[in-house]
Amino acid sequence: MGDVSADSITIEMLREACGTVRCSPLDVINTPMIPWSQTTLPLNNPCNIHIKLENMQRTGSFKIRGVANQFARRLKGGHFVTMSAGNYGKSFAYACKHYGSKGKVVMPETAPISRSVLIQSLGVEVERAPTPRLMDVVNRSVQEDSMTFLHSYDDPDLIAGHASLGFEILEVVPYPDVVVVCCGGGGLLAGVAAAIKLSGCENTKIYGVEPEGGEYSNSFFTVSQVRSCCKLLASGLAPPFAGSLPYELCQKYVENIVLVTDEEIKSAVAILYRAGLVVEPSGTAAFAAVTNDKIPDINGKNVVVILSGGNIGKDELSNFPD
Repeated sequence: MGDVSADSITIEMLREACGTVRCSPLDVINTPMIPWSQTTLPLNNPCNIHIKLENMQRTGSFKIRGVANQFARRLKGGHFVTMSAGNYGKSFAYACKHYGSKGKVVMPETAPISRSVLIQSLGVEVERAPTPRLMDVVNRSVQEDSMTFLHSYDDPDLIAGHASLGFEILEVVPYPDVVVVCCGGGGLLAGVAAAIKLSGCENTKIYGVEPEGGEYSNSFFTVSQVRSCCKLLASGLAPPFAGSLPYELCQKYVENIVLVTDEEIKSAVAILYRAGLVVEPSGTAAFAAVTNDKIPDINGKNVVVILSGGNIGKDELSNFPD
């Protein structure tokens, strides 16, 4: 990370990264953004909502955007290590396979086994560890095996790659009133918020959403950035600690962080599935916040909601209400 700060993240940097992502050999998709009114989803608020379908993205989540920019700025054929609960690891493994790089993903023991198997099938090593020991395993791999650490959310190249999603939103809704984004380590939220705000949308209010017990709910307006070890339904929104650069960018550009419960997330997964949209628990957080009236003052407003990922197996879907 070095001395990278929020003030060093410029619109020029983000636009360059957006171009890199769009031309990436990893085939990143400009995902559809559809009006809520054209779906069968229930809506209690009289507002104009668009849904950004990152669940249809290459590798099933937004993570491929940041990965595309990270790998474009590193030597081909390297030996990389990262930590991930699943989605970043899948995109990381996909990129390693394409670029001919060796890779290792350190995963929390709480992550579904099916995700470990999928990542291994793409040719990278997986090591599972207790959440408090993830960085210990990463550091050991760096020191003993000469691997290069690619951070899954606290990395300027990654954040700049995620900003491409923000630019795509503005192509459809040039001046959104409200944008609602899931928040785990904060990389997506930081990238989208920076892209929108630096593009001149000073009046757009950007909200992050995370599960109760999540990272930023405890630290957004404080100096604390230490996660308590808790198992969340939305495992993709449960990083071991907050990212320092995302944290700083969110303080600068994000209106607030709102919380959703596990029950609200479960309900959101089921509602979206009935409407024909397969979205994983962590990918539904922004949707759950809107449907449960957690986002203030959206009546009559132009609102964008991001469905951030769809990597959920049939076995996992059986745990959600019909």
